[in-house]
Amino acid sequence: MNRRDRQRGFSLIELLIVVAIILIIASIAIPNLLQARMSAHEASAVEAIKTINTVQISYVSAFPTVGYASTLTALGGTSCAPPTPASACLIDTQLASGTKNGYNFVITGVSGSPVATYQIVASPTVPNQTGRRYFCSFADGQIRASATAIAACDYTIPPLQ
Repeated sequence: MNRRDRQRGFSLIELLIVVAIILIIASIAIPNLLQARMSAHEASAVEAIKTINTVQISYVSAFPTVGYASTLTALGGTSCAPPTPASACLIDTQLASGTKNGYNFVITGVSGSPVATYQIVASPTVPNQTGRRYFCSFADGQIRASATAIAACDYTIPPLQ
C-alpha cells in the first residue's frame, strides 16, 4: 500500500489555513458592510424627509383650512375613503408611525391656525449603529445635517450639499 492510497481528505494544517483565510476576509468585509448599511439608512432618512416635505404641500393644498399636517399620523392612515385631515393617506404606514429604516421621524415647530410652519427632524434609532448623522428640514424643503442630536431645526445647521 503506497502513501497516496492512505491519504484521503485534508490534513489538519490545510483546514486551519483555510479557516484563517476565511476569518481574515470576514474581518475586512464586516466593517465595510456595517458602514454601507449606515450609509443606506442615512440616504433613506434623507429621502423620507424629502417625501414628507412634498406630501406636506399636497396636504396643505387638499386641506387649506387646516394648513400643514402637525403629525405624521395625519399624513398617513389606512382609512382613505375619503381622505380626511386626520388620515390623509399620503405616506406609508411605516413612515407615519415615526420609525423607518433605522431612523425616528417627528414633526415639530408647528404653529399658526391654519398651520403655517413645521419642522421635520430625523434621528438614528441607535446612534452610531443605524446612522451617524441627524437630519432636519423646514417647510422650505432644504435638508440640513448635523453630527450631534437635533432637538429643533435651526438655520445655523448646515444644509446638505
